[in-house]
Amino acid sequence: MSLLTQNKNIAEEKESNELFPIFLKLQNFRTLLVGAGNVGLEKLEAMLFNSPKANVTVLGERVLPQLKELIKNYPTVELFERKFKEEDLKGVELVVLATDDRDLHRYIRGIAKERGLLVNVADTPELCDFYLGSIVKKGNLKIAISTNGKSPTVAKRIKQVINDSLPDEIDDTLDQMSKLRDTLKGDFAYKVKKMNEATASLVEEPKQSKQIISSTALSWVIWTIVVAFATITFFALWNQEPAFKAYIEQVNPHFYYFLAAGFVFAMIDGAIGMSYGVTSTTFSLSMGIPPASASTAVHISEILSNGIAGWMHFRMGNINKKLFKLLIIPGVIGAVSGAYLLSSLEHYSQYTKPIVSVYTLILGLVILRKAFNVNKVISADKKIKKIGVLGFTGGFIDAVGGGGWGSIVLSSLIAGGRNARYSLGTVKLSRFFIALMSSLTFVTMLSGLHWYAVAGLVIGSAIASPIAARVSNKISAKTIMVAVGVIVILVSSRSIINFILLLLSN
Repeated sequence: MSLLTQNKNIAEEKESNELFPIFLKLQNFRTLLVGAGNVGLEKLEAMLFNSPKANVTVLGERVLPQLKELIKNYPTVELFERKFKEEDLKGVELVVLATDDRDLHRYIRGIAKERGLLVNVADTPELCDFYLGSIVKKGNLKIAISTNGKSPTVAKRIKQVINDSLPDEIDDTLDQMSKLRDTLKGDFAYKVKKMNEATASLVEEPKQSKQIISSTALSWVIWTIVVAFATITFFALWNQEPAFKAYIEQVNPHFYYFLAAGFVFAMIDGAIGMSYGVTSTTFSLSMGIPPASASTAVHISEILSNGIAGWMHFRMGNINKKLFKLLIIPGVIGAVSGAYLLSSLEHYSQYTKPIVSVYTLILGLVILRKAFNVNKVISADKKIKKIGVLGFTGGFIDAVGGGGWGSIVLSSLIAGGRNARYSLGTVKLSRFFIALMSSLTFVTMLSGLHWYAVAGLVIGSAIASPIAARVSNKISAKTIMVAVGVIVILVSSRSIINFILLLLSN
């Protein structure tokens, strides 16, 4: 039975989607958009996101400021703030109607159909000749989704699923396949065979044995590094901190405060994917720990948790290898530079402490702002490009301020259009190396480490790590982010005010 016959039989049994999908080069057409309100803005954004050089004429009696701002970057878009006139259809090939006046829509559509024009009418499928479907865009790959006008909301949800499932590297695959196709010689059948062989791995099930071996190898590397670092830290504390030996006989009461803090902050980090560094540093500063020692305690405690998290993300395939390579070297350089600078200024902690408090105050405001934009969808056409600069800046500020790698790097990647799942996994894995190198720098340069703070945060965060994911799923991320932002702002402000009062008293 032919495919055409099968489709005919299916259509007789049940209503089906009979739309024929095509991809238009909108720069070769003249499109008229009637309506410059919220719906008109949405339609225009969809057209320009997919075809930045589209020739569009926009008509609207009331024009949103956002639409005016949008078209400033698109010279092929014209805007007229007035009512529709019949002569506006002259020379037009596509018509999109996006006002709240249905009678006007029917009037314009009637004229357009007399002239043989194709029309799309917002929220009125029966009047449409074509639909503006949801689009998944990954570089040169573009997937259009249609529900036959039944539910645009479902189409958007499917778009999110596909967008999250496709890695950013798919565009690299397309480039490689294009280069391969250009090198192939022979007839059409031979080229098809070779292209099928090259793409077979995209649909094959991954070999479990290789994945297990790769994951096991990475886990052994991480654990070996952790053990080696723990050994170096132990001997450094043993030789440089006399109080470390006394800990065997008497535990500093502040240890328990840091133990509880490490647990709570790790739980928060598990819920929203960031803020462990800034909350731990803010708490440490409020407990009288100098900035360099506070940053040391935070980074040492992050090594184990981020090593485990990074390994798990690697096993789940959530690592963007290209992004990881671009982040890791600049990030490590920035982290070591920041740790070296802060350690060199440890004797001036009374001055560096308020500076770090200002930084944590700013991060608190950033977290609070993000809490109220947690569901905001960021357009993927603004993907961040300067990954190396972002990595260096994030590593440097993270070491100096005791935190910020997640808040700065992860937030910037996601806000810049990067895939959230792959960004989170990549940032977590790279965070292990950032924390490791900055901690090594701190340990080798500082002689008066506050070991009770280090031990408390390490043990507390380690206890929280296995249960953070389960518990965090039951708590609203927005609620946690608001609470964290407020607490960080209040504690940081207190430190700044105390410094100002100290200056005034002198």
